[in-house]
Amino acid sequence: MNQRGDFQVPGPGLRQWSEEGRLNALELANMLGVHADAYTRDPLSLVPALQNYVSRLPLAQFEQPDWATLHSDLTSFLADVLVRRHNAAWQVVDDPHGQLGYRYVIEAQGLDGNPHRVDPADVVLTEFREQPIEITRMLAKAELTLRLSRTIEDE
Repeated sequence: MNQRGDFQVPGPGLRQWSEEGRLNALELANMLGVHADAYTRDPLSLVPALQNYVSRLPLAQFEQPDWATLHSDLTSFLADVLVRRHNAAWQVVDDPHGQLGYRYVIEAQGLDGNPHRVDPADVVLTEFREQPIEITRMLAKAELTLRLSRTIEDE
């Protein structure tokens, strides 16, 4: 591990994790009628269809597997947007309180020139608690956490 507590060599698990997430986001786009070419050029092209989709879901009737699938889909999309639009990257960090002892997070260089991290899965879970689910709010929270956007306090 290095001084920040990261694993020096993340190994094949990180590569597989990020690739599976990217493919899941592409499948989600396809399912919602956004062509792979359009999504690949700009993952934000999925936002209107994704918002329409989540707005119509019968969340009150969801059971645990439904929530797990939605969580996975939104986490994949959020991470893919951050990686593609903001040159962010997946990292492996220690998580002594987690089941595996580590977790995957997204790291990006903020407007302040420093690296910042966010766990897309946590952002999605927070969005679940603040219903109705708003895709743009979810994206904004992640971008603000990574300091990729200015705030009023920055002005």
